[in-house]
Amino acid sequence: MTTTNFTIPRSVIWKDDFISLLNQQKLPHVTEYIELKSVEDVWEAIQTLKVRGAPAIGIAAAFGLVIAAHKDSSTTVAEFQRSIKEKRDYLASSRPTAINLVWALDRLIRSISNVQSINEAKTTILHEAIQIQVEDEEVCRLIGEHALSVFKNGDRVMTICNAGSIATAKYGTALAPFYLAKEKDINISVYACETRPVLQGARLTTWELMQAGVDVTLITDNMAAHTIKSKNISAIIVGADRIAANGDTANKIGTYNLALLASAFHIPFYVAAPLSTFDPTVSNGNEIPIEERNPEEVTELNGVRVAPEGVKVFNPAFDITPSELIAGIITEKGILSGNYKEAISTLFPV
Repeated sequence: MTTTNFTIPRSVIWKDDFISLLNQQKLPHVTEYIELKSVEDVWEAIQTLKVRGAPAIGIAAAFGLVIAAHKDSSTTVAEFQRSIKEKRDYLASSRPTAINLVWALDRLIRSISNVQSINEAKTTILHEAIQIQVEDEEVCRLIGEHALSVFKNGDRVMTICNAGSIATAKYGTALAPFYLAKEKDINISVYACETRPVLQGARLTTWELMQAGVDVTLITDNMAAHTIKSKNISAIIVGADRIAANGDTANKIGTYNLALLASAFHIPFYVAAPLSTFDPTVSNGNEIPIEERNPEEVTELNGVRVAPEGVKVFNPAFDITPSELIAGIITEKGILSGNYKEAISTLFPV
């Protein structure tokens, strides 16, 4: 294997008592790291998309709970646990769709269920948050290895939104195989949909892939069908914000469109996600809450209004791709396919 020197950016960095956060709102023009020093800072950063991507949201929220623990002035363990549970509920309210947020917070709450002292609780929460971040980096690398196995040298692959390094601890999910391909001198070209209305594909995916020297081409979302046909796209790979027990997948709005196009063009459509993104408590995609965001994301572009005053706006942040359109769900444990309900149930035994 040839080792190639390139830069893989990171979005959430723990600095002893605060979070240094890559402000994704400012990309690609300004690379700015901001300091989050309170639970309120973390909530606002998640809600306003300064940090986004399901795993990165979970990591940021975990360290947000660490900040809360460090600042807590409780005098008994029980009082401390109640206080941290309140902060957990507050942070969990920042975004409704990405399951990693609640998964990470609940993992920290469980970690302190049997502590004997407040100092032990504070130390335990910190170690658990760090472990979540360390594990996510390894998980993303494994997802990348499994995903790379379905691609070959010279492939042209389409993606949407940003499921890359800055959406996770490192490497990303849907973008992980492209980083690993770069490391191994395998030539894969990426076609990135811009991802209206917040343009995560245009602003973030192209930026981070260019940092690593990956061959990436930007297209607008409504160019996808023509691009698949004219550029001989061989596959589509996307990330996920929540996966139901039957394999139905919530991801950035526009993902369902691509899955339908993949079916029409007879090319594989892959979802790349860690096990922490699965939610076996919901049976299918109809039970996944879909966040609706500020109408100004649609009516304005970079703060400039492009739509008539008073126009009605429907602005769902996510859509649901039915499992029957998914060729494979790529996880750290391997690639799931076929009967997703059965495959997923073996990963999450009751």
